[in-house]
Amino acid sequence: MSLTATLDRVLARHDELRDALSQQGLAAEQFAKLSKEYADLTPVVEAVQELQQTQKEQKEAEALLADPEFQAEAKRELEKLRQKIPALEKQVQRMLLPKDIADERNAILEVRAGTGGDEAALFGALLFDMYRKYAALRGWKFETMELSENDLGGLREGSALISGKGVFARLKFESGVHRVQRVPQTESSGRVHTSTATVAVLPEMEDVDVHVDEKDLRIDVYRSSGAGGQHVNKTESAVRLTHLPTGIVVAMQEERSQIKNRAKAMKILRARIYEQQRSSRDSAYAAARKEQVGTGDRSERIRTYNFPQSRVSDHRIELTLYKIHEVVNATALDEFIDALMTKDEAEKLAAMEGT
Repeated sequence: MSLTATLDRVLARHDELRDALSQQGLAAEQFAKLSKEYADLTPVVEAVQELQQTQKEQKEAEALLADPEFQAEAKRELEKLRQKIPALEKQVQRMLLPKDIADERNAILEVRAGTGGDEAALFGALLFDMYRKYAALRGWKFETMELSENDLGGLREGSALISGKGVFARLKFESGVHRVQRVPQTESSGRVHTSTATVAVLPEMEDVDVHVDEKDLRIDVYRSSGAGGQHVNKTESAVRLTHLPTGIVVAMQEERSQIKNRAKAMKILRARIYEQQRSSRDSAYAAARKEQVGTGDRSERIRTYNFPQSRVSDHRIELTLYKIHEVVNATALDEFIDALMTKDEAEKLAAMEGT
């Protein structure tokens, strides 16, 4: 469908909604639904109307070229309009891009050590802390949900709920295998090792979004345990949820309260179920969660952190920054995220123009 035809359809739909909302006797639920669509569409319509007005002015200026009295002024006006119209067209196209309904959600971050033993766990802890710092810089709330550490302070696996405006929209591109190249703390010969950690970023879902039926759950409770026998809870406060239809398993033991552990486990379970459903509906947007984060093998990576060269490279956009400490301290992380968001938008625009 051409851009002109798409714009005509948008304007027609806006008129339909306006007429529908003016009718008497609309049910409250239907009124709310139509009002939201109308409100969402109004900025797009205003941008379309500005584009159409500018195109009209261009035609009027072109008509004046034949008149010697106004020719010079018409040429100047046309030069301005011909620069303005492509920018307006791009703006409208961006506004017409399909919205990811999860973009405004909070996000559940999961980090797991991959290949590389203790060094992979130390790298996992570094990444987890990087996202904690990034959340603080953006004014988001970072709530640790589960943390499993080794004796060196490395992270075997950890999860956190990150809350704020547009969290998932920015963090969703962080999902995948992250690779580190550095001399481990445990390496006496100074040899550089390569290790990995996997990151998964999932949108937080409520029960109204993803309903989990109690009869589809197997719930196991057990005593939680800590590293080296530390902080062992003598009551059965740890919770393991198994979603029977999908086989997804979530275990939680961070809290001393069974009720709190179950609530946190349910948040993660709903997010994983939603991600699985989302993957099935739109395989082009995201692969299944298992494929999304990969196996943690060294050959799979989205980003490499090379400490000897102070280099961080994102392999999806071929962007390299020689400021590794700024990246892991989160102050330069936006340079990657902004570039990834721009690439994603460009691909969607290209797909729209190709249809």
